[in-house]
Amino acid sequence: MSDFNDFSSASASEKAEASELQRMIAVEQQKAQFQAQVHNFTDVCWEKCVDKPSSKLDSRTEGCLVSCVERFIDMTLTITNRFTQMVQKGAH
Repeated sequence: MSDFNDFSSASASEKAEASELQRMIAVEQQKAQFQAQVHNFTDVCWEKCVDKPSSKLDSRTEGCLVSCVERFIDMTLTITNRFTQMVQKGAH
């Protein structure tokens, strides 16, 4: 079996398989990053908003959780966009 890093001697089907494997790994890494983000903002927002767990959320707690998650998502998008801009500037 050829080394995935040595594409020069690989057949077309081996290259396609390696490329597909790399794509699948990237997708799984994105899924794992998304899950980590969800766990992170769940922990942060739970600590910030939930004083005492009960069988139902009161309106204050629900509003706090919604706002917290929205701020978390907005900040994540802002940081991601800023990072993308920095990478693009560095590529030019």
